[in-house]
Amino acid sequence: MIFYILAVVIFVLGVYAAIAKKNLIKIIIGIAIMEYAVNLMLVLVGYRTDGLAPIVTNAQQPMAAFADAVVDPLPQALVITSIVIGLAMTALMAALAVRLHQRYGTFDILHMRKLKG
Repeated sequence: MIFYILAVVIFVLGVYAAIAKKNLIKIIIGIAIMEYAVNLMLVLVGYRTDGLAPIVTNAQQPMAAFADAVVDPLPQALVITSIVIGLAMTALMAALAVRLHQRYGTFDILHMRKLKG
């Protein structure tokens, strides 16, 4: 239970960084922290204490007894996909931040709003 609370706390820290900070780089880092917190929560959902890998090696083994002790592989597959999408999104945000810095000369979003044009 403590791990779920920790994942929520990490997500809230990411939301704080994305909303309260005015530096574009800090906003990007806050969004990345939120992505990692969601990935952590997905992995925690599929975790089982003393769980086994979902690989059947003996065809004679009944599936009902095997299903209770297996770690769910679906959240792990979702996390792998989420990591790839998050990496692409972070790279896109970083590229946009570089272009905005080249145009306005600052990462401060309040200063960018004043420099319309």
